[in-house]
Amino acid sequence: MIKVILKKLGALVPACFIGVLAVQGTWAATPGDNMPLGRKAVAIVDGQYPASYFPNTELLGADEMRITALGTGMPNQTKRAVSISYFVELGNGDKFLFDIGSGAMGNLFSLRPDFSKIDKVFASHLHVDHVGDFMGLHIGSWLSGRYTPIHFYGPSGSTPELGSKTFIKGMKMAYQWDIATRSGALPDAGGEIVVHEFDYTEKNQVVYQENDVTIRAWPAIHSLDGSVSYSLEWNGLKYVFGGDTYPNKWYMKYAQGADIASHELFLPPKALAAYFGWDLGQATYVSTRIHTEPQAFGKVMATLKPRMAVGYHSVQSPENNAAIMDEVLKVYDGPLTVARDLMVINVTKDDIVVRMATVDEYVLPPNVTDAYKKAPRTNKKSPSKLIVAGKWKEYTPPPMPEK
Repeated sequence: MIKVILKKLGALVPACFIGVLAVQGTWAATPGDNMPLGRKAVAIVDGQYPASYFPNTELLGADEMRITALGTGMPNQTKRAVSISYFVELGNGDKFLFDIGSGAMGNLFSLRPDFSKIDKVFASHLHVDHVGDFMGLHIGSWLSGRYTPIHFYGPSGSTPELGSKTFIKGMKMAYQWDIATRSGALPDAGGEIVVHEFDYTEKNQVVYQENDVTIRAWPAIHSLDGSVSYSLEWNGLKYVFGGDTYPNKWYMKYAQGADIASHELFLPPKALAAYFGWDLGQATYVSTRIHTEPQAFGKVMATLKPRMAVGYHSVQSPENNAAIMDEVLKVYDGPLTVARDLMVINVTKDDIVVRMATVDEYVLPPNVTDAYKKAPRTNKKSPSKLIVAGKWKEYTPPPMPEK
């Protein structure tokens, strides 16, 4: 029934659409995930997904991919549209983050994931709305169950100081005090960052290959040299994350065969000018020269023909969404979702399901694993004798418990 409706609608699936498509497959728990107390994940039976995705209640199919939009908005984020980030989970237990823009950490934590398995970030470029929450991810996941180093994959720049290695070095220096104070109380290895910088000019290069997962990168056209797009291939499925880019020949070549092709879908110039208070010339330059305006997005997807096109990087409002859709539909009538924060896409070889996640805004992270508790730690840190001597003598803390 849903397929017939999609066909009648020109296969358009707006972000507010909540639908279920029948899925045939083998179901298995995601291997080794640490579940929150009080939650029990169950298998989806006969393709009957709940209308909303409730985190940690569904077993991911052994042949299935789940993509959650953690952030879909702009640098000047709103509460319901934070900066760019996508969380990809695979049926083999692997998990990946593509970008971790400002504000995305709150949405990631609301999913209550197993942080011991979230240790890989793939950055499309180094704008703050794409990497601004990396510091929060590094520390927050370290506190919440990650006891191994975190890995940052990112492009080089036209000069060394504009590359990923310099970015991580500078960021880590900026919060050395934080890392130093937590070392000892938290697992030693969890404080480490491993940088995997690759040449942004290489076309369709393999930047990650492990556990039957292959991630490739190719150049994107944005504000300066040093932006890239990615593809993730696993189990016959292909997810493409475009990052920020002007329509380019590399995306058109290497995104071929994508099940999910995400690409920025920026505001048209007039809407952008009204939103930022810019003159039309400045808005036109930004929208059509360093980003991808709606008709350009539509032409990309009409040519590429993915199983599902996903647009993001827009200012979510009824009037803006209407302006975007009007322009896209002039040139593209294929399967389309305009992403919103906490939108969830389940993908199998047969079908695609688009829903929204329902989360608790005050939720705590899952309990940590035994491996986290037993991970090596150095001696705890303390202030100097000068500072300790300033303790108020009228207060005596309770005795420390025995180990």
